[in-house]
Amino acid sequence: MTYTIYHSTRFVYQQEVGFSHNLIRLQPRNTVIQEVKSFDFTIEPIVAEIETYNDFFGNHLHHLLIREPHTELKVVAHSKVEMNRTALEALAENRRKASSLTYAQVQEKMLFLTPENIEAKQFVLKSPLLSIASVEIMNYALVSIKTERSLYEGILEFIRRIYTDFAFVSGFSDLSTPVETVFAEKKGVCQDFAHFALTALRGIGLAVRYVSGYIETIPPEGSEKLFGTDASHAWISVFFPGFGWFDFDPTNNMETSDQHILLGYGRDYGDISPMQGVVSGSGSSHLGVMVDVTRE
Repeated sequence: MTYTIYHSTRFVYQQEVGFSHNLIRLQPRNTVIQEVKSFDFTIEPIVAEIETYNDFFGNHLHHLLIREPHTELKVVAHSKVEMNRTALEALAENRRKASSLTYAQVQEKMLFLTPENIEAKQFVLKSPLLSIASVEIMNYALVSIKTERSLYEGILEFIRRIYTDFAFVSGFSDLSTPVETVFAEKKGVCQDFAHFALTALRGIGLAVRYVSGYIETIPPEGSEKLFGTDASHAWISVFFPGFGWFDFDPTNNMETSDQHILLGYGRDYGDISPMQGVVSGSGSSHLGVMVDVTRE
């Protein structure tokens, strides 16, 4: 199964920008489950310098320098990603085996200083955009995560409660909205639900990553899928010692499937935001994003 992904990002500036530096994270990663068959992007205006490298977490990063004065910046990325059915079946079997671990056993196994555990421990700590979980948030997680209960089953119940208790409301939040506000109001978008889940599960000692990517959306039966109606997506990945990382999607109340295409991961959204930049100029800017995910 192969997906083609179109991701367009357009900034329109109120005043002319003299030059800009931009970090682009729009190239999906190769994993056991997915292989990037092709990737390219176009940029307007002309780029003076471009550098490609991997960041600390192994995500693909492009650094762009634009020296030409401009009032608009447009980046259009095209990706083709192939999903590995055999690897997905192996993942399902590994999930089944990992579900035998209780929460207490996972905590005990994390005490061993294996290379995998040491690398995972950085995702137990607080991160730049996320503070330490409050007692109320930790208690919310502990309703589902019990000492002698299967941790995997507990997390499935935990994300099901987020799906049930929280409302998807666009425009309610932005990057400055605290997780405590999202929890109190019980609403937000996929980024908020991922951040809330991260905060709660890290608060009770689990290693959890923020995952950015795309999800294939299916139009209602009898309707045609319109181009550009998809969006970037976010979910979480939890570490199970001895088994690796398993991904959960709180927004859709599910384990990730062959409909999820991974772009990258980090401690929170700030580590894997699609575009970050610094401009020389004044005035406000307007951002427009269009995403399309098509199964071939």
